[in-house]
Amino acid sequence: MPDMNDVSAFLAVARARGFRQAARESGISSSALSDAIKRLETELGVRLLNRTTRSVLPTEAGGELIKRIDPAFAEILSALDQASSRHDRLAGSLKLNVPVSAARLVLPRIVAPFLAAYPDIRLEIVTDESFVDIIAAGCDAGIRYDDRLEQDMIAIPIGPRTQRFALGVAPDYLTARGRPAHPRDLLSHSCIRGRFAGRAVSPWEFERDGETVIIEPPGQLLVQSGGGTDLGVSAAIAGTGIIYLFEDWLRPHFASSALEPLLEPWWLSFPGPYLYYPGRRLVPAPLRAFIDFVKCLQKAR
Repeated sequence: MPDMNDVSAFLAVARARGFRQAARESGISSSALSDAIKRLETELGVRLLNRTTRSVLPTEAGGELIKRIDPAFAEILSALDQASSRHDRLAGSLKLNVPVSAARLVLPRIVAPFLAAYPDIRLEIVTDESFVDIIAAGCDAGIRYDDRLEQDMIAIPIGPRTQRFALGVAPDYLTARGRPAHPRDLLSHSCIRGRFAGRAVSPWEFERDGETVIIEPPGQLLVQSGGGTDLGVSAAIAGTGIIYLFEDWLRPHFASSALEPLLEPWWLSFPGPYLYYPGRRLVPAPLRAFIDFVKCLQKAR
């Protein structure tokens, strides 16, 4: 029977797609991980990983092994985590994968009181705008603005249940360029666009009294959604153009009069975000505590 520590090392390297990243995440040296996998491959009599100078990928045999044992290891770790956590003082780590918008607009109201309630839980937040496999990324759960999820995922509401996209513009811009009266008027204005990495630039959509308007407005500035959004807001405040963004992101600038709301009756509403996690029979104790905490906050809204 192979050593289970060697099996665990194999899973860590396979998930991280490399020995250095696996070493950083596991706290085990790259050489120790390499030795463990060599022992496991020798014991099983089959190569599990293809190693190159740029990547480490599972072989066909390694991929099949991961499919079979990864869920079982997750169950074991979850059970051990629950067993080691005292009922009155939960401990352990929790890793969440979230978009920048959720980290900025949703989590600030949750993180501080949650950590105050559970001082022995270590929370790690990873911001990522792409739809990632949270299991492969080593995360316990994620947040996204869509309840259509992969198979075996469970989703619960987190944060406001309805949000809006808002238009913001600097007063000086309106003085120089005039005020649009209809979304189509934006076609003759300078607009600050956003694009998610690896995707096409999204059009701007508006809705009022059953009428939907979708446009591709022009503009000098294009920023990456998430990481570049604050730059886009700063440019809007400086008078570069009109910005289209989450209402909650722009609200402080509306309150300070740095930006003015524009065409508010046309602002598009959309459902709020969801916390999603694998539908395992056993949920790690820190994640279960976070889920219960979020549910209590949602009930209190």
